[in-house]
Amino acid sequence: MFKGKNIVVGVTGSIAAYKSAELVSLLKKREARVYCVMTQSAREFITPLTLRTLSQNPVFTEMFDEPRLWNVEHVGLADSADLVMVVPATANTIGKLCRGIADNLLTAVIMATKAPVLLAPAMNVNMYLNPIVIENIEKLKEFGYHFAEPEEGELACGYQGKGRLASLENILERAEELLVKEKPLGGKRLLVTAGPTREPLDPVRFITNYSSGKMGYAIARQGRLLGAEVTLVSGPTALRPVSGVRLIKVETAEEMRAAVLSEYKNCDVIIKAAAVGDFRPKTRSAEKIKKQPDGGLCLELEKNPDILAELGLQKGSRVLVGFAAETTDVIKNAADKAARKNLDFIVANDVTQPGAGFAGDTNQATIVYADGRERKLPLMDKDSLARIVLEEAARILEGRKCRLN
Repeated sequence: MFKGKNIVVGVTGSIAAYKSAELVSLLKKREARVYCVMTQSAREFITPLTLRTLSQNPVFTEMFDEPRLWNVEHVGLADSADLVMVVPATANTIGKLCRGIADNLLTAVIMATKAPVLLAPAMNVNMYLNPIVIENIEKLKEFGYHFAEPEEGELACGYQGKGRLASLENILERAEELLVKEKPLGGKRLLVTAGPTREPLDPVRFITNYSSGKMGYAIARQGRLLGAEVTLVSGPTALRPVSGVRLIKVETAEEMRAAVLSEYKNCDVIIKAAAVGDFRPKTRSAEKIKKQPDGGLCLELEKNPDILAELGLQKGSRVLVGFAAETTDVIKNAADKAARKNLDFIVANDVTQPGAGFAGDTNQATIVYADGRERKLPLMDKDSLARIVLEEAARILEGRKCRLN
């Protein structure tokens, strides 16, 4: 999302200014071109040298310095920007922007740009809740400015409350939303399943699998960026909830089935990325199962419901996508699954291959279509694969809607 984009990062005079260094580093890792603009107050908290080293570009601090990249620096920065981020944004800078005051380089850049502007406020809780600041923020939202809302917690001043800079993860997610211009899933409802299921043996043990949920969460995240209203049904994971995505937490296959069937009919695209357990214990012990004298234990299992097959029977005009984690005959097994379950396509991967197993941040997959066609994809991060899967689902959905109309 950030690769090759020109990102102007404005830094103002807040104790949270030190976090701008990490933000710049994260943007560079995502291959963005970063240009930092600092107010005079910001330089009391962090040096231009730090941001210059991390951004690998000049840092701009004064309106009337000798131009380094453009003849009129603030106009050049404003015109070149794909996105302007002010992290942190003080009450002072927010107030100036609201009233059209451009008395420093940063406010002048913001006044001159046509790029989206994202402000991440950080200040004392009483300042943030001051009616003047609240009014200024609301007015800026009306003008089309965007905000990464601050968090509640302990503040540097010793107070407790709202005013702490939003997490960098949330700020980057908001930035991604603003950088995505095309929204092929705009106005569509997307249902995603993710993670493993757990089938309890007794109060302390359960049967599960290695799924981390990362693929499903990536699909939910990218679906929101592409404009969809996203519902994520997730088994137990250690992942942070996806901002702006409705999350339904489940544990067992039966719970996942109930949640999916309650949401299914209102959705346009369903992507089943969860690793649902095929079997569950036939009986669950009410007490912890103790070791037997002979050391053995015999478990009787029964089949779990096949949620994907059940959805395929009532697919209608929806787009239905499955995932197949295989170890042998990957394409053949995936194609059989796609045909049996009435899928539009299935995303197959050999989990024994390097970079394609559970819990990692990458995947190497082959898209297998209902008509037998294959599209082999290279090793890539899971967000990139999620984007490809969603764009393909959107293409199929659009073609289907056109034919029906």
